[in-house]
Amino acid sequence: MLRSLASLVFYARFVRTFSALGYRRAARQWQEFQPDFSGQTWLITGATGGIGRAIALAANQYGARVLAVARSEDKLAALKKDASTPKRLVPVQTDLALMAGIRRLPQARAVTTRPIDVVVNNVGVLLNEHSLTEEGLETSFATNILGYFVLTEALKDAGCLADDGIVINVSSGGMYGSPLKLEPMNCLDPKSFDGMNAYAMHKRAMVELTRWWNQQWQGQPVAQVMHPGWVDTEGVQTSLPGFRRTLKKVLRNAEQGADTVLWLADQRPEPPADGGIWLDRSLQPEHEFSWTRRSSPTTDDLVEYLTAMDQKLC
Repeated sequence: MLRSLASLVFYARFVRTFSALGYRRAARQWQEFQPDFSGQTWLITGATGGIGRAIALAANQYGARVLAVARSEDKLAALKKDASTPKRLVPVQTDLALMAGIRRLPQARAVTTRPIDVVVNNVGVLLNEHSLTEEGLETSFATNILGYFVLTEALKDAGCLADDGIVINVSSGGMYGSPLKLEPMNCLDPKSFDGMNAYAMHKRAMVELTRWWNQQWQGQPVAQVMHPGWVDTEGVQTSLPGFRRTLKKVLRNAEQGADTVLWLADQRPEPPADGGIWLDRSLQPEHEFSWTRRSSPTTDDLVEYLTAMDQKLC
């Protein structure tokens, strides 16, 4: 009962901003947007469905060479077929929940061909049922945050990222419902698992990780974090059927969810000095509730935790 009430309050607070209503309202103020990504190389995770697919197809249409990273060979083949310029869309088959495969990505021939101008850490899952990966990690933790960290750090260490490039982390408005936590992100006890809470923790961690990368990299490349609003993706249909049933008429489509990623890649704003998360081409606060600011772990603690988790698997 309390969970349902809390969800109702959360949805009521953000429906005018995170839904298609908010997108359309914001879009009235925008100038015409026709980016040119010719000559650029993009790497997009979770590129075969929902927002990732929309980003991949749009980047390809606007001239980019797109490294589309996903697990399903069939879906990658379908994505390539649908691209406006298929020869510029390169399928890269990898299970983004397994760190062993992610660590090999920087050595893949398609990745080493030229520096990567844009990395879009997009893949994400909200699971209602607890599961573990082959490496013994909770699946959503491995997919939503540890995999991002391992991939981006590996690409940076291997010299695959262009110094004037950008790393764009796709978070979620769900992160407003959680402070930064560490051990609870990787819940190994099925009885204690709460998929929605786990997802919120992972997406909060992405915001903190973005800040840390900007501190470490000093603009070479820059990192930005955004959230796409409430998008009617396959994941929402599967994991949040009640939410979708209630709000289906005002959910965003994938192209609306992808818009701010494309805008960030084109405009390349400076990383916000005081933090923030982008929504509809506008910088929004990282916290909407005072209690999410109160967390014992620091950003450095987060990085230390993720590094230790990765090293255990090596």
